[in-house]
Amino acid sequence: MEWILGYFGLQVLILAVLIFGSWFFWDRRFKTKHGKDVPEGFIRTSEVSIDPTTKKRLVVYYHPETGKRFYKEED
Repeated sequence: MEWILGYFGLQVLILAVLIFGSWFFWDRRFKTKHGKDVPEGFIRTSEVSIDPTTKKRLVVYYHPETGKRFYKEED
């Protein structure tokens, strides 16, 4: 009986670590891709979208050397 509780306890612990780890990773990864100040080397594109969670307008900037995209919030 103890090994069954240990087995399920270990699964719950692993699941909790995965949930919290992915939440912190996603949060950090997303927040570095948008803001109000455009980093150096990025070029404005004609792509504009509206963030469904915040309802803010986002203009896409592109860095031709790295291929990275930056989303600038506009009022």
